[in-house]
Amino acid sequence: VTNPPIDPIREELVMSLVSIIGPRPNLFDLQGLATTKRLEARQPILTDADLEKIRSISDVAESHFKSRTLDTTFHAGLGAAGMDQVLDELCARAEAAVREGVNIIILSDRMVGSDRVPIPSLLACASVHHHLIRTGLRTSVGLVVESGEPREVHHFACLAGYGAEAINPYLAFETIIAMKDRLPGSLDDYEIVKRYIKSIGKGLLKVMSKMGISTYQSYCGAQIFDAVGLKADFVGKFFAGTHTRVEGVGLAEIAEEAVRRHADAFGEALVYKTALDVGGEYAYRSRGEDHAWTAESVGLLQHAARGNSLERYRAFAKILNEQSERLLTLRGLFRIKNAEEEKRKPIPLDQVEPAKDLVKRFATGAMSFGSISREAHTTLAIAMNRIGGKSNTGEGGEEADRFKPMPNGDSMRSAIKQVASGRFGVTTEYLVNSDMMQIKMAQGAKPGEGGQLPGHKVDATIAKVRHSTPGVGLISPPP
Repeated sequence: VTNPPIDPIREELVMSLVSIIGPRPNLFDLQGLATTKRLEARQPILTDADLEKIRSISDVAESHFKSRTLDTTFHAGLGAAGMDQVLDELCARAEAAVREGVNIIILSDRMVGSDRVPIPSLLACASVHHHLIRTGLRTSVGLVVESGEPREVHHFACLAGYGAEAINPYLAFETIIAMKDRLPGSLDDYEIVKRYIKSIGKGLLKVMSKMGISTYQSYCGAQIFDAVGLKADFVGKFFAGTHTRVEGVGLAEIAEEAVRRHADAFGEALVYKTALDVGGEYAYRSRGEDHAWTAESVGLLQHAARGNSLERYRAFAKILNEQSERLLTLRGLFRIKNAEEEKRKPIPLDQVEPAKDLVKRFATGAMSFGSISREAHTTLAIAMNRIGGKSNTGEGGEEADRFKPMPNGDSMRSAIKQVASGRFGVTTEYLVNSDMMQIKMAQGAKPGEGGQLPGHKVDATIAKVRHSTPGVGLISPPP
C-alpha cells in the first residue's frame, strides 16, 4: 500500500522543506557519545550568500565542519570520450576528501568557460552519491550542488532525489535579476530571488505530496523515479536502483550532447553570439523540439470534427502515424509481426474477435458533472452506450432522470459510478444504477490537490445532485 497523497496547500502543517546538511549520526551510538553536528537549512535552495557561508564554514567551525569544493568541469580538449574518465576522477576526489575529514562537499560547475565543459549536474551529483554509497562513506558527508543548470522544479526534484541536500542555482538567479526591468512592480534583487526560491519551494512541496512524502529529508536520496530512454548499464552505474524499462542513450550520447552544447555557447556561430536558441521545448517552434501536437495537426483535427471530413481526418492520422515512424512516441518502437516472416500460420478471421466487440472494453475518463456541462456529460454517456462501452460519472453524482431510457431508445446513464471521499451525490439509487463502481482513495488527475469545484460553478442543479449548498466550493478529498 502506497502513501496516500497529501494536499500541500491545506495540509501544509505536516510538510517541511527543512534540509539537514552534513554527516548523519551513527544510528548504533546507543550511548549518545557521538558529537556529530549538522547544518539546518529552512529550505534546500541556497542563495549565493548562503553558499559562501557554507564554503567558508571551516573558518568559523573547523572542529565540526570542513567543506571542500570539487570542480565538475573538464577540459574541452578531452572531448565527449573523456567524460567517463572525468567522472571516475571526480568520484575518486570525493572519496579522498571524505577520508581526509571533509564532511560537506560542494559540486560546482562555476569554472565553466571557453575551454571548460560542465558535466551535467544531475550526472555529477548521482555519480558521487552512489560512489560514496558503494564505498560506505555516504553518511559521513553532505552533498551541495552549485550549478547553472537547474532552473525548473523538475530539475531540483531530480537533484534532491539523487542526494543533493542543498542546491545553488546561480545562473537562474542571475537570469531573473537581469530581467528585473521587465518584471511588474519595483522589486530589488533580494525580493526577486526570494520570490523565485518560494516558487521552487511550492513546486517541490507539490511533487513530494503526490507521493505522500511530508518532508524534504525523506525525499532527499529516495530517487522515486523511472528512467525512460536510458541504457540499463548506464543507469546501473550512475543511477543505481532506478528502473529503466526502455533502453536508449548512454554516457557516450549524453557526453556528446554536453560537448555540443558547450561548442554552441562558446563557438564562432554568429547566430548564438547575439541570441539564445529558443529550443521549442515549451512552445512549438518550426525548427525546435518535436511536439506531438502541432498547429497543422490541431487544425486538421478541428476541420475533420467540425466539417465531418474523412479526407481531413486521414491527413490528421497520417501526421500522427508518421510521428510514430520517426520514433517520437514509445509506441513507435513497436512493430506488427508478419505471419509469413515469422513462419507462422495466420489465424482465420472467423476466430478473431470482431471490432464491434472490441469497443465494449472502451471507457471514458472520469469527468464529474459540474467540472463539465450536462450536455457534454450526457453526450459521452449516450455515445458509449450506443457502442456498448462504458462512460464514467466522475465523483460528482448523476441526475436521477438519466437512469431511465430515452424515448428514442438511447440511454444517458453512465455505466461506471464513482464514490470518492467527498461522497458527492452518492445515494442508494445512484449505486444500484451502475454496472461498475469505483471507490477513489485519491484524486487521479492531480494527486494531493484534490478535486475542487469552485463555488461559482455550484449552481442550484449541481448542488441538488451533489446534496450540497449552491455557491459553496466543494473539495474532494476533504482536507
